[in-house]
Amino acid sequence: MAWVILAVVVIVAAIVIGWLWMRTQRTKRLQGTFGPEYDRTLRTTGGDSAAAEAELQRRTQRREAFDIRPLSEQAQRGYAQQWRVVQATFVDQPATAVDEADALIGSAMRERGYPVDDFDQRAADLSVDHPDVVEDYRAGHRIAVANSGQQASTEDLRQAMVHYRSLFEHLIGVKEPTQEVQR
Repeated sequence: MAWVILAVVVIVAAIVIGWLWMRTQRTKRLQGTFGPEYDRTLRTTGGDSAAAEAELQRRTQRREAFDIRPLSEQAQRGYAQQWRVVQATFVDQPATAVDEADALIGSAMRERGYPVDDFDQRAADLSVDHPDVVEDYRAGHRIAVANSGQQASTEDLRQAMVHYRSLFEHLIGVKEPTQEVQR
C-alpha cells in the first residue's frame, strides 16, 4: 500500500511540475513576443499574470483570423509621400497635421487588413504585430483626443507626431528621414 501511495504522490508531483514548467514557458514566450506590451497588459489586469496572458492569447488568436498583408512598393511610396506632406503641414498647422497623421495611419492599417472601427481594439490588434510601438500609437491618440478638445499644446502635438511616426514607419515598412518633427 505504501508503494501505491508513493507512486501516486510521484505522479501528482510530476504533473504539477510539468504544469508549472509549461506555464513558465508560456510566460517567457509571451514576454518575448509582446515585450513592453506584456508588462502593460499585466498592469491593466492588476498584476494578475493569468488574466494578462489570457488577454494576450486572445489577441493573438483574433489577429490570426485577419488577412494582414504587406503594402506594395507603390503603396509604401504613396504613404511615405503623404507622410512627408503631413509633416510639412505641422509647421503652420500642427493640430491639422496630427489629425491627418491619425487618419493616414488608419488608412494604412485598413489597406494592410486590420479592422479599424474601435481604437482600443485596433491598438490591441496592432500589439500582436507591433508590440514595441503600439504604446506610441496610444500616446499619440491620447494627444489627438486632447487636441480635439483643444487641450493640447504645440509641444504635445509635436510629441503626438513623434509617436505617430514611430508606428507609421513600422506599419508601412519604410523608415522616413525625420524632417520638422524631431525627438
